[in-house]
Amino acid sequence: MKLTQTNSAAGQQDTIRVNALHALAYCPRLFYLEEVEELYTQDAAVFAGRRLHTELEREEGEEWEELVMESAELGLRGKVDALRTRNGQVIPYEHKRGRCYRDRDHKPQAWESDRLQILAYACLIEAVRGITILEGRIRYHADNVVVKVAVTDVGRQQVRDAVQQAQQLRQAIERPPITTNERLCVRCALAPVCLPEETRLAQDAEHHPTRLFPEDDDRDVIHVLEAGTCIGKSGEQIKITKRDKTANTVPARQVGQLVLHSFAQISTQALHFCADREIGVHFVSGGGRYVGSFDSRQGSVQRRIQQYRALSDPAMCLQLARQLVFCRGQSQRKFLMRGQRGAEESTRLDGAIAQMQRVLKQVPDADSIAALLGLEGNLAAIYFGALPGLLSASAPTEFQFSSRSRRPPKDRFNALISFGYALLLKDVMNAILTVGLEPALGFYHQPRSQAAPLALDLMEIFRVPIVDLAVMGSINRGQWDVEEDFEVKGDRVWLSESGRRTFISLYERRKEESWKHPVLGYSLTYRRLFELEVRLLEKEWTGEGGLFAQLVIR
Repeated sequence: MKLTQTNSAAGQQDTIRVNALHALAYCPRLFYLEEVEELYTQDAAVFAGRRLHTELEREEGEEWEELVMESAELGLRGKVDALRTRNGQVIPYEHKRGRCYRDRDHKPQAWESDRLQILAYACLIEAVRGITILEGRIRYHADNVVVKVAVTDVGRQQVRDAVQQAQQLRQAIERPPITTNERLCVRCALAPVCLPEETRLAQDAEHHPTRLFPEDDDRDVIHVLEAGTCIGKSGEQIKITKRDKTANTVPARQVGQLVLHSFAQISTQALHFCADREIGVHFVSGGGRYVGSFDSRQGSVQRRIQQYRALSDPAMCLQLARQLVFCRGQSQRKFLMRGQRGAEESTRLDGAIAQMQRVLKQVPDADSIAALLGLEGNLAAIYFGALPGLLSASAPTEFQFSSRSRRPPKDRFNALISFGYALLLKDVMNAILTVGLEPALGFYHQPRSQAAPLALDLMEIFRVPIVDLAVMGSINRGQWDVEEDFEVKGDRVWLSESGRRTFISLYERRKEESWKHPVLGYSLTYRRLFELEVRLLEKEWTGEGGLFAQLVIR
């Protein structure tokens, strides 16, 4: 039976959820992430908790009374798991899947966060029903024990103090510091967002971080290349129908991204479905140009305000831009250094490597974005001028090139690089939207008609390790058909459909490769590195920076 009671007409925005007080007692930072930045996770523990309550409702039958309450005077709202009457006394119950806390005598006790939660429910019942509650009870199902919590004046004051602290935090503009109790972080569902271990490393170079960042995403990235293909929804599946009416379905849980090339179409129902299932939807033109992404973000306004405040500061932008240019330049230089090992004639490479080193020494002293753009341009010119020296002697002459040509590509090498950068931009955008930042607010690149500045900024870190290395390696391994995989129209060269399919396969395999982070010390795939780097960037303006743009190839 479900009852709703209130002692005020005040809206929910003026009150604190009792569950939020539970988070506050566990860790103030967790409360802030959930209640202010509106970041939530629905992991296995959450779903298991829901199943437990459903099962309890069936078992208890009519004895179960679920009560939804709100008190503006107390500043709280919540839903009590169960109310029971024992010897004329109303007793609120909370059910927990896990184990209880054991004191020195091994007697079962409530965890502090659980204790505050049941006390808050007791105070709510008192405020709404006008009765006195003497105790609350918490059942820990893993131990099969019930812990009694006495409701005293001291406990009631603790609830009022917690509500006041919660209200103050809700008005704060900065995240609270990470907890000093590292054991709490290991069990926290929001550790992948908070990144407490990475913060500890930034604060103490001797710290050895434990990886709390989530395991690699093994969901598929589906590329739809054929024009006229329609994407729809069928139950819990993505339905892909080609022009000839043949259709395939893929379970939504197996899909991480949908990439629509050329003139593929997607229904409104499918868009809503993808947004609900956190499936990225992206669009690439038939010519291989990134067009845009479906933005389904909700909440996180506070975080975007912080981003705007930080990236409106010229000093912050200059600092981040220096880190970015140095990171990309170092990766370009290290890539050329790899070519020295097998080159018989390395004089050209040696000169370029030395010249890049001289330019890189100027980056930390650049006093403006304009100066950095000039240094970056010099580095790129040296790099692409020397890059042909990495081509194998057995590589077809059709892959020779002299410089970087963007749109349109003038040769096969540039056609490959350009398509790769379009896919990379798509993946960086996917990470930005997943994290919840605003892609239009960048710190280095200027706004353009289509490509978002922040995405252009971040993709600089990944150009060399994900695209340049993969393209050069594929050419030297003879993986391309110079006729079938390319379309040559005058002085313009594009990838054919077979070429795009080959490249997509190559690119997605590259993203699945693991790399040990040079600073954090743990390994993760490039696919997961996108999201990690976006989160490390956000730390730069939340007072926990120092790890952004450290991904330099060895």
